[in-house]
Amino acid sequence: MDFDGFYRDTSRRLLRYAYGLTGDPGEAQDLVQEAYARAWQRWRKVSAYEDPEAWLRLVVNRLSTDRWRRIGVRRARAAAEPPPATVGPPSEDAVLLVRAMRELPDAQRRALALHYLLDRSIAEIATETGSSLGTVKSWLSRGRTALAAVLSPSAADASAADASAADAEEGVRRAR
Repeated sequence: MDFDGFYRDTSRRLLRYAYGLTGDPGEAQDLVQEAYARAWQRWRKVSAYEDPEAWLRLVVNRLSTDRWRRIGVRRARAAAEPPPATVGPPSEDAVLLVRAMRELPDAQRRALALHYLLDRSIAEIATETGSSLGTVKSWLSRGRTALAAVLSPSAADASAADASAADAEEGVRRAR
């Protein structure tokens, strides 16, 4: 029997078997694919077996067992590690900055993040993005300007509120 015919005759049964072992259709497909890849590599030898499908089931069994062992090792390792430190909520300034960054064009946002958050030089950003130095400088300049414009209304509102309060206090003083 040729490999193609063997695959057509056995693949559905082997997939059902793998699904029964794992309970996960995606994992079952991965196991079956790996088993058939191994059978293909050794097809001359496997095709000479009395029951090549039994050999495939054995491969799926072993692959499934290896999967469970790996999961057990990962769980044991995770259980042995101390829990991660609690991270507090972001500051109000950080939230405002992230909100403002979202309003920028992608190129400007990327350039600002690379430059200010990852300390990349203009030359490094140009290399990474495949852009010229002038373009990166432009992105940074325009990005800073746009951030200032987005963030300044809150500062302008606060200044205006302070000015209004000062004007009101002045008006109260004059009325006395």
